[in-house]
Amino acid sequence: MPDRNGTPNAIRAENVCRYYTMGDSEVRALDGVSLEVRESERVALVGASGSGKSTLLHLMAGLDRPTSGTLETQGRNLATMSPEELAAHRRGTVGMIFQAFHLLPRMTLEENVELPLRLAEVPREERAARVREALEHVGLAGRAAHRPGELSGGEQQRAAIARALVNRPSILLADEPTGNLDSRNGEEIMRLIHTLNESLHMTVVLVTHERRLAASFAERILVLSDGRLAAQGPPGDPTIEALQ
Repeated sequence: MPDRNGTPNAIRAENVCRYYTMGDSEVRALDGVSLEVRESERVALVGASGSGKSTLLHLMAGLDRPTSGTLETQGRNLATMSPEELAAHRRGTVGMIFQAFHLLPRMTLEENVELPLRLAEVPREERAARVREALEHVGLAGRAAHRPGELSGGEQQRAAIARALVNRPSILLADEPTGNLDSRNGEEIMRLIHTLNESLHMTVVLVTHERRLAASFAERILVLSDGRLAAQGPPGDPTIEALQ
């Protein structure tokens, strides 16, 4: 469904709730969130720890299901998908980057990046070109034979991004992607994600607790507070600044 300006939505949430039971208590991680993310848009989710940022990102990725509400990506409701359909969504529609790199230490960089293709049962004869393409996008084509322990932290995160790109997703989800990096490497990673958004026309949703990073990267900032969408707007919007 397109937004009010006629641009198709990559993601649409309507009254999404995610509740957890802990003993006798109910934790409302998300409590009635409604939002839209346009195709090719760069969006940052910000808010205090426990505000629901990562929970919402994991729902978008199909790693969890909402307790209630509608969550659509490209017009398909994740809340009603079968486990097999959600697995296909994770393989083909979304790529995910985490704070931890999650690279397998005994595998080469090439083998780490190839792993999602194996899981997706991509024919062997197609894999090498896809891996090379992903590594070229992140500037690591010359390090394909190295293992993670031979790479810097910034290079390891680039490798993790290449792995997220190898299945050619249309939506890139990033959960604190600079959290394990120093400021210089963190800025390089954010420039890379910005470049990928523009060159590949990927929708990017970024979770971060760093206000400066969100303001420099995103076209629009969504502020979560106690599981609810408290405000949204462009960087510099006074309402956004007041809530962060």
